[in-house]
Amino acid sequence: MTLLAKMEFPSLTSDHDTILAPYAIHAIQSRGRNYPETPCPLRSHYQRDRERIIHSVAFRRLKHKTQVFVSHEGDHYRTRLTHSLEVAQNARTLARLLKLNEDLAEALALAHDLGHSPFGHAGEAALHEVYAPFGGFNHNDQTFRVLTMLEKRYAEFDGLNLSWETLEGVVKHNGPIIGNIPKTIEQYNKNYDLALHTFPSAEAQIAALADDIAYHCHDIDDGLKAGLFSIADIKEIPLIGDIFKEKEHKYPNLDTSRLIYECVRQLSQILIRDAYTETRQRLTKSGVRNIDDIRNLDHPIAGFSNHLGDFEVKIRKFMHESMYNHYKVLRRWVKGKEILQDLFKLFLEQPKCLPTEWYHKTKGPKEPETARIVVDYIAGMTDRYAIEEHQRIYNLYHPS
Repeated sequence: MTLLAKMEFPSLTSDHDTILAPYAIHAIQSRGRNYPETPCPLRSHYQRDRERIIHSVAFRRLKHKTQVFVSHEGDHYRTRLTHSLEVAQNARTLARLLKLNEDLAEALALAHDLGHSPFGHAGEAALHEVYAPFGGFNHNDQTFRVLTMLEKRYAEFDGLNLSWETLEGVVKHNGPIIGNIPKTIEQYNKNYDLALHTFPSAEAQIAALADDIAYHCHDIDDGLKAGLFSIADIKEIPLIGDIFKEKEHKYPNLDTSRLIYECVRQLSQILIRDAYTETRQRLTKSGVRNIDDIRNLDHPIAGFSNHLGDFEVKIRKFMHESMYNHYKVLRRWVKGKEILQDLFKLFLEQPKCLPTEWYHKTKGPKEPETARIVVDYIAGMTDRYAIEEHQRIYNLYHPS
């Protein structure tokens, strides 16, 4: 008997169920894992999931993956990693307010971007274009591949063997998947039914809201500090414009950096409060009594109020025009896109150029199985690794 087996611990598998709402996910009612494991005496199912995600290689790589700015452009801009941490913070806050399972909400928030390629949306678009003949690239499907296949840490299985509820939430955080199911998810679902036709848990739905809150706030912050647009420009947007005017009146001599932070901080508070209030009202109005009631609704249980609808529409439009399509951002994205497409073309046609451990997984030039391996390899790269790999191959003077 091991030392750990001899020790006694309090049971932490219930997530303190007495303080959770009846429609929350209770760990003690989990549907388990694809590969059965002995429960951990120290952590609930979803604490264990969260920690497996944090310890994964894919999570560490988020440090050097683009949110909007390429990672070498400045240490103060958000990366996929810092974005994921901000999403997790928002998700925990909402879960606590609504008496939902904080550990599950946090795990989902930390996992949601693991499948993103380098160079942000430009990288995703690049992989989708070159992989289109083989089915196209989908970052949600890639995240699922990371969680169920690509992470290779454990002796008895590939992937992280996360609980059913965590996998369900990752796959369906934007709602039911009906028709046009991504290939990996479809194949996995045949053997381990994730009920793709239903809505996910309330925890998954608030994690999606937490994502919206995080990127609305930090993209405004980053965009202003990068000089892609001005405070005068943002004042034209409902809600955030009013916040800036109010703060300028209250603090007439405040320096710009502090003014931006005060305004973004208040916007975050307003969005979280609205999401909480609206979701609580929907929970009450719908009369849900348990998680199955939430899954079987014909509409999401979590969301923002109609009052924020005008802000949502206008801020998305503004950010696309002023930030995501700003020439400084586009120039970098074009370069990143070309790098990934060059790498894909080379590795597909000459898979022997792949690192040895990846080459041994391929099936020959231009084969669908090879294309899949190449996409997995490229999607897992950080921005700087992709740049270095491109230099090693195409720059004859680069010290390979």
